[in-house]
Amino acid sequence: MIRNLPKPTLLLVLFCACYAGCTPKNEWIKLFNGKDIDDWTVKIHHYEVGDNFGDTFRVEDGILKVRYDQYEGDFNERYGHLYYNTPYSDYHLIIEYRFARPWYDTAPSYTVMNSGVMFHSQDPKTMPKEQDWPISVEMQFLAELKKGEPRPTGNMCSPGTDVVFEGKVDPRHCISSTSDTYPPEAWVTAELIVRGDSLITHIINGKKVLEYSKPQIGGGVANRYDERIKIDGKPLKEGFIALQSEGQPIDFRKVELKILGN
Repeated sequence: MIRNLPKPTLLLVLFCACYAGCTPKNEWIKLFNGKDIDDWTVKIHHYEVGDNFGDTFRVEDGILKVRYDQYEGDFNERYGHLYYNTPYSDYHLIIEYRFARPWYDTAPSYTVMNSGVMFHSQDPKTMPKEQDWPISVEMQFLAELKKGEPRPTGNMCSPGTDVVFEGKVDPRHCISSTSDTYPPEAWVTAELIVRGDSLITHIINGKKVLEYSKPQIGGGVANRYDERIKIDGKPLKEGFIALQSEGQPIDFRKVELKILGN
């Protein structure tokens, strides 16, 4: 019971109690509200932070879409990312996605039916205009290209980072998961369980498909970054979450996160 406190002190106590009680631990937070991307920041290669060139990231009919119908000419490496404005450390992320058409046919061929979500990313405000990829870890999304040929999704890629896989730092840029292969039009549920700079788990349609640990700054692929940001060997304990754009249209209908306790 709170009593006999001066009014200003009482208000402060009540505010703090409410703030602590309203912190959404163990509750799902809708990062995508189904209406707009006001809580997100765009960064596209060759453009300044906040410039959503060509309306690349848009919301239509309750779906967050990545599209290129307003682009002209060569794709010109206009890789883009849509960053949620709050960084996180320990969390469970759920994303529902499906691929759309048409692929922007002057984008690199590896981008066909290829997208993903970046996490533990640097702040987009720290990225120079000509930096292509954020220093981050990626949960890569792929879809079937040829009937009957395996193409797992939920893989790990590492622009400007390294991870420990099977007991040692793995030099590969991408590590394949053990997931099934899904057709482009199928909605897929991807889950990411992130424990700071320790254990990372990838789940596809309810099945664990990849696990690794100790994400850290290092490696290649990211280019023209601010050298003060890329401190190789530095553990990645937290960072921003970003949806990817690299020439392949994709839809997101659910992006939700639950903060995990210790």
